[in-house]
Amino acid sequence: MILDPSESRRIISRPRQFRRGIFLLPSIFTVGNMFCGYACIVYSMRGNLDIAAPFIGFAVVLDMLDGRIARMTGTTSAFGLELDSLADVISFGLAPVVLTFAWGLSELGRVGWAAGFLYLTCAAMRLARFNIQSPNQTDKRYFVGLASPPAAGIAAATVFAWPVPLTTPVRFTQVFSETAPWQAVAALLVMLVPGVLMVSTIRFRSFKTINFGWGRTYTPLFIFVIAIVSIAAEPRFTLLLLSYGYLASAFIGLAWSRLRPRHPPPAAG
Repeated sequence: MILDPSESRRIISRPRQFRRGIFLLPSIFTVGNMFCGYACIVYSMRGNLDIAAPFIGFAVVLDMLDGRIARMTGTTSAFGLELDSLADVISFGLAPVVLTFAWGLSELGRVGWAAGFLYLTCAAMRLARFNIQSPNQTDKRYFVGLASPPAAGIAAATVFAWPVPLTTPVRFTQVFSETAPWQAVAALLVMLVPGVLMVSTIRFRSFKTINFGWGRTYTPLFIFVIAIVSIAAEPRFTLLLLSYGYLASAFIGLAWSRLRPRHPPPAAG
């Protein structure tokens, strides 16, 4: 059977086009992550906080997918790493600040400006430190410091649970007084606590090493299904519980590691 030369050229060129499409697939998810951060900023400036907050959650999902897809397809590159970091600065650095600023941080005046910029700086430093870490020198089961996606998720879950912006002006002397609105104090803590934890050395559990597929036990997959069902049934309460539960898990693990009895190593024969 004799094939047409033009047909043979098309058959030969298909693997190259398919490979190029696979190479661009992680970057497409990264651009989607960047778009979610941009959309959160736009809706926050409009005052639509109940619409703006979920976009950070969408950005977290896309940020998890682009890394996994790049590793599964073997398409990791220096360009993808830099693009992912720049997208994270927008989605998990600038977008949470604008969202919290519209929620109640703006009423604190210069204190709100300083808290927002502190969070943004800590997010950029956290991403820069993650990029220069050597994979062989770090434990893949843990993050050193709070990662920027869950830090942004804390702000998004808090605003999503109570998407009503603060309208009462607050003076500097009223920030920590009994008469200050709770939302102003909450907005300040939502920026300061995750911001400081991002540049700390406290270890937070990483979900990259958890196998949701075939394994000896289906417990991780079962927990994942329960989380999805809970989010679908009661999204505001579930997301708030998951975000603050993850934040508290690091301190629980730290206290457990210091309080549990340590057995001495066996003596050499």
